[in-house]
Amino acid sequence: MPISEHRPFVVSERVGRLGSGVFARNDQRKQHYVARAAAQGLPRLLDLSLGSTDLQPPEAAIAAIRAQLGEPSSAAYCLHSATRPFREAVAGWAQRRFGVAVDPDAEVLLLVGSQEGTAHLPLAVLNPGDAALLCDPYYPSHLGGLHLASAKPQFLRLRAEQGFAPDFDQLSSSQWQALKLMVLGFPHNPTATTGQQAWVDEAAARAVRHGLVFAHDNPYVDLALDGEAPALLRSEHWRSCGIEFFSFSKSWCLGGYRLAFAIGAGHLITALRQLKGVVDFNQSLALQAGAIAALEQVPDWPERIKAVYRQRRDRMAAALEAVGWPVRMPSMALYLWLQLPPAARARGLDAEAACAQLLEHTGVCLTPGPGFGAGGEGYARLALVHPAEQLEAGAQRMAQWLAQL
Repeated sequence: MPISEHRPFVVSERVGRLGSGVFARNDQRKQHYVARAAAQGLPRLLDLSLGSTDLQPPEAAIAAIRAQLGEPSSAAYCLHSATRPFREAVAGWAQRRFGVAVDPDAEVLLLVGSQEGTAHLPLAVLNPGDAALLCDPYYPSHLGGLHLASAKPQFLRLRAEQGFAPDFDQLSSSQWQALKLMVLGFPHNPTATTGQQAWVDEAAARAVRHGLVFAHDNPYVDLALDGEAPALLRSEHWRSCGIEFFSFSKSWCLGGYRLAFAIGAGHLITALRQLKGVVDFNQSLALQAGAIAALEQVPDWPERIKAVYRQRRDRMAAALEAVGWPVRMPSMALYLWLQLPPAARARGLDAEAACAQLLEHTGVCLTPGPGFGAGGEGYARLALVHPAEQLEAGAQRMAQWLAQL
């Protein structure tokens, strides 16, 4: 058959619904700016778009990884049974952290990052056409997982004037009855809102009442700067309907190592484990050794780094306010959820255009709010992932863009 007669390649509808992704679009813009900066002598890129911290992991974790790397078993495929020491360490952490007894065999699962877990869960618990509830704004993997499962998303808008609290009464009784899955995450990314235990408890109660799965994405549980972070594990209903995702990426600065875990009802852990069994293997035993060391040898590491983030938050917020960019003070570490400044709104710039223009003119890269859903329009997320002095210098560069507007 002549080449011209071959059918054109078409991606699946699922992939088409995923779109390009806000981080991928930003990555292209950053590459373009770096090339232009090198050719024209522009300021270096200041990347504040990803929650990828500059802070280093605890040495105990790295030493454990280093020590285990020489073992032949660390180069082998790792099946579920070999993760038991890790799962036992997680169960011990859950007992110390939340006072909850967890079965390491039935209620814990190692993940390749919590993002992987939230993206795969819908494939494990939903059928095509099932309805699932997301907060808006949401983390991209939450919606991406629904698209991959051919599910129908329903959105619960979080509003600044309500402190980004979920108003569950936005949905009618019939809408609740139609749901099969609900995904929340407090402390909340991208709004940097710690949230309240009562919000999670109410969500769990509604999940039980309406017979749906409640997934709580909680990678920031140890990074609340104001108040105590909520957790599904504190709810009396978690074993009936719930699964909670935790991560080493933020609390122990191990983002590139892709280490996370889920704790949840046995039937949900089993379903997700079955899916993962045909999708991937587990991380090297060397990486698991580092995770175990983090939980058992330096459990206070998140508390140590919170002081750094608090200083960065306070200094960057003050610097931006001083140049005319209003800041809503966040209650959790790592991010500022910035409303676009009045000058940008007056020019009719939406968030994607404003962030693209800011990068082009100053080399400061933020994440456009709509990458986290329609509720993010008018906002940009700034990650506090550089020393305070560099952040303040970035604020001055941002001020130059505001002056041009």
